[in-house]
Amino acid sequence: MRKNPTSILAIVCILAILGIIYATTMPQWISKNDEALADFSTERALNQVEIIAQKPHYVGSTNHELVANYLKLELNRIGLETTTQEGFTLNDKGLLVKSKNILARIKGTDNSKALLLLSHYDSAPHSFSKGASDDASGVATILEGIRAFLYSKHPQKNDIIILFSDAEELGLNGAALFVNQHPWAKDVGLVLNFEARGTSGPSYMLMETNQGNQALVKEFTNAKAAYPVSNSLMYSIYKMLPNDTDLTVFREQGNIQGFNFAFIDSHYNYHTQQDDVQHLSKTTLAHQGSYLMPLLKYFANTDLTKTDSTEDNVYFNVPFAFINYPFSWVMPMTLIALGLLILFMFIGKAKRMISLREIFKGFVPLLGSIIVSGLVTFLGWKIILEIYPQYSDLLNGFTYNGHAYIGAFVTLSIAICFAFYHHFSDSKITMNHFVAPLLLWIIINAFIANSLAGAGFLIIPVYFGILLFGIFVLTQHYSLGLNLLFSIPALAIVAPFIVMFPIGLGLKILFGSAVLTVLLFGLLLPIFNTFFRKGAWIIVFFTASIGFFIYAGVNSGYEHGKAKSNSLLYIYNANTNSAVWATYDVNLDDWTKTYLGEKNQKAVGLNSLPLASKYNTTFTNSAIAPVVDIPKPTIAFLRDSVIGSKRYMKIRITPNRKVNRYDIYANPKMTFYNFKANGVSTSGEKSNKLEREDAKILCYYVVSNEPLEMEFIINKSSIFDMDLIESSFDLMTNPLLNVKPRSDWMMPTPFVLNDAVMIRQKIKRYTEPIKPIETAPVKDSTVIVNDSLKPAAQPQ
Repeated sequence: MRKNPTSILAIVCILAILGIIYATTMPQWISKNDEALADFSTERALNQVEIIAQKPHYVGSTNHELVANYLKLELNRIGLETTTQEGFTLNDKGLLVKSKNILARIKGTDNSKALLLLSHYDSAPHSFSKGASDDASGVATILEGIRAFLYSKHPQKNDIIILFSDAEELGLNGAALFVNQHPWAKDVGLVLNFEARGTSGPSYMLMETNQGNQALVKEFTNAKAAYPVSNSLMYSIYKMLPNDTDLTVFREQGNIQGFNFAFIDSHYNYHTQQDDVQHLSKTTLAHQGSYLMPLLKYFANTDLTKTDSTEDNVYFNVPFAFINYPFSWVMPMTLIALGLLILFMFIGKAKRMISLREIFKGFVPLLGSIIVSGLVTFLGWKIILEIYPQYSDLLNGFTYNGHAYIGAFVTLSIAICFAFYHHFSDSKITMNHFVAPLLLWIIINAFIANSLAGAGFLIIPVYFGILLFGIFVLTQHYSLGLNLLFSIPALAIVAPFIVMFPIGLGLKILFGSAVLTVLLFGLLLPIFNTFFRKGAWIIVFFTASIGFFIYAGVNSGYEHGKAKSNSLLYIYNANTNSAVWATYDVNLDDWTKTYLGEKNQKAVGLNSLPLASKYNTTFTNSAIAPVVDIPKPTIAFLRDSVIGSKRYMKIRITPNRKVNRYDIYANPKMTFYNFKANGVSTSGEKSNKLEREDAKILCYYVVSNEPLEMEFIINKSSIFDMDLIESSFDLMTNPLLNVKPRSDWMMPTPFVLNDAVMIRQKIKRYTEPIKPIETAPVKDSTVIVNDSLKPAAQPQ
């Protein structure tokens, strides 16, 4: 096999193929306001985002109520009658909130089951997020889509329900309120849920099914969305992660299936102050609209009683197509691929074109590239975190220059591949060494067939590689054009995951991208191993990698729009009449040092009552703070009586200032029965015993300063030991504390209780400091007064 001097042309063609794949993933333009009124307009949807996301509108805020009223008016404006559903829900994680759902219904001519369009309208609390992407973009997509649908007078058999749910950011409580308590819930046959986990990039379709997905996959295919971006591996991974959406509640509590549509790029803006309309990608919003319109028209006229299935399909998208086939094909396809490869190997050996010795030698550069690339990337990222400790400030694990690091480690991995194949392979034996990556891919797919069938589509590019190998064995025909043609499936199917994995799972997974790069290089070996002067290409890709690293380093700092997140809380301990400043930050900056001091002091005792957060973040540093006069809540024991071996209790906690959240704790040795908070028990409760893993009992997000009432039974022998943390989100505006504003290159840390004024205290009958317990045993006694219980004089 002669050396091919067209290596530059090959690189250009590969880059062109990748460019086409990217360009066909999502719309590259947006529809304007002058778009026909019967069509979806991205600019009209963007106008809605601008109005909804003017200010943070988390549950309990004034702006939250303003947004709710605006949505009702907008639905009325396009001719729909709106209703609201309001009530308390307590989820299985102990999160209590009063949600207000906004609903409308469009009657169909021959309803089978209703199609429900779903987005939540609350923004994330604590971090001053305006919620432009998450989830004003989803609400705006539905508002504009329904407006265009009604204007077009498109035929409609099924009822269409519009649900703008509340409290999704807190615990999916609005969705639970609808599924478990609204009479329309039983009519729903399918849900289209529009979400966001970033501010740009393609919108990915993820299904939520309790059994098989086959029927939904086929219906989605029939709906003919213009830019479908999805694959069954994504949902297999999604189910392993701790991420849920409102649609999860529909699936788990209502046995209602559906589709999620969510974008995840620019993940560093998720739930932050930077989730504003300026950071929302217009083409991403257009992509959401490109899903809604064809699916709305299709499912409005499809029998939604026939979307259940017990079988699963593998599915994936390629440019201009959405492909699917049954899970049951995955293992046979893998075995057939192995059989074809062995057949072509024997034919090649019989024709003296293939040598078993050379085939085994082909594993040396392949496995060497995998091991070295994986280790270099894994250890390299660890070293980078040491060099740039500020990267740990972003809890979501993806830095502002994260794409540069993806480029750096991918090009470095390619350089490593060229280095190994330069020293351990030769263009004359390319097809002998091509067998090694094909065999390894078949082994991977055999594992997939047994353990992760959703990734069964990864056998497709292997088939094209085997066919290319077979053509060479049978005809000895070998050309750059043929190699490029057969490389397209590998580039279209495998290459997107190299970028998608670290974006979705964080840069800690970069080593996976490096390994996948090597595996992709193996599938493209007929192109790369024939490159003229491979040593020069080592230098080219190594230089490109250095360039990416330099770019990342130059852009490793913070600026307005790419802000540093930081945290500060004022915590008053009512039990000891003391106060501290506290932070979750590892790296203190000038703003936090103003309150915490230049010398870091570890947060002692503050993590004994753990505050729930997405990443289990704990306090790191604290410093003594001045004690200011913050009104403490009123704790009233409405009932405390003993009947038999049980103690019946009812406690009301009433705020005496504007508060946003209560966290309730109890000694883990206490066992609670028939626990209710504000009249509701846990959704889906299977027994009367409150299940918990630690001291946490309840997290209550307060609306309109409504008190918290807890009613429960404990064992008479239990020692009553409960605590509360009362929080208000007014640290930055509280006149008693005079906290100075952040610089414009800083923002509140998301995913944690932040910028809060907190009171920690014991839940007990008396407000004076706890007195020492007498050595003599004290009996607990109560006196009934006006249907409530008054404690005896002894302290508890």
